[in-house]
Amino acid sequence: MSAKNGSIKLVAGNSNPALAAGIAAELGLPLTKAVVRRFADMEIFVEIQENVRGSDVFILQSTSYPANDLLMELLIITDALRRASARRITAVVPYFGYARQDRKSGSRTPISAKLVANLITHAGVDRVMTLDLHAGQIQGFFDIPTDNLYAAPLMVRDIKDRFDLSSVMVVSPDVGGVARARGLAKRINTPLAIVDKRRERPGESEVMNVIGDVSGRTCILIDDIVDSGGTLVNAADALLKHGAKDVYAYITHGVLSGGAATRITSSRLKELVITDSIMPTEAVRNAPNIRALPIAPLIAEAIGRTAAEESVSSLFD
Repeated sequence: MSAKNGSIKLVAGNSNPALAAGIAAELGLPLTKAVVRRFADMEIFVEIQENVRGSDVFILQSTSYPANDLLMELLIITDALRRASARRITAVVPYFGYARQDRKSGSRTPISAKLVANLITHAGVDRVMTLDLHAGQIQGFFDIPTDNLYAAPLMVRDIKDRFDLSSVMVVSPDVGGVARARGLAKRINTPLAIVDKRRERPGESEVMNVIGDVSGRTCILIDDIVDSGGTLVNAADALLKHGAKDVYAYITHGVLSGGAATRITSSRLKELVITDSIMPTEAVRNAPNIRALPIAPLIAEAIGRTAAEESVSSLFD
């Protein structure tokens, strides 16, 4: 495959080697030879070992844990490519770290998502491609073209293959995620319920009420990020208490920090389905009720369309 003007080059950071290899395989292209390593004092060193002059380069790098290290890798790779005369640099960031800090949460607090957008832009990135941003308006934090891809079509296909839709009810685990859950419910023509929760302190949540009749239903929780897993576990308990038959969850980004995998495994949640936007830990890989959907085909298609100057949004029509 070649770009409309110049060749396509794929450069991978260290965030998710398996996903990078999958994207390259889908495109039928090799990953560009590059060294991304640490000095003894943990400074990051990057060397692009192929000619990229005039090329359309795509950097494959999520900014998941360790977020600061992987973000610096992305910035330094960008600088190396810019100084190597790449024609266009696209940062493919399946999971955009710091996205949850998208507004001032109190007095004298930062808007870190905007700061990260500025860093990426000023490093020399020409375009950003990401997946299911925590808040759509983060696209406006960038002064360069930004494509926000959606995992919903993958989830819809999987749900249709595995469930009897006549008994399914889509559930938003909180009021803030209603629009996302409603959109998926419309795609599979099922009713919608909402879990009303109150967060007493950071990292913990207490389920207060269920809005909608879930009695006898197979409930599917929809969200963009699962971190500690507390919200999902509490929501599952609340739904089962209100008569739900089974509870599943489809979440785009499996952050699953700390003991989240153990918490999910020991919960009453039948299955948690995530994407491989973040490289899973060993605990996540070994969890019997956590399954990952591959996003390499979706991202590879978006990269191919971007390189050919074709519509990306039509992927989701």
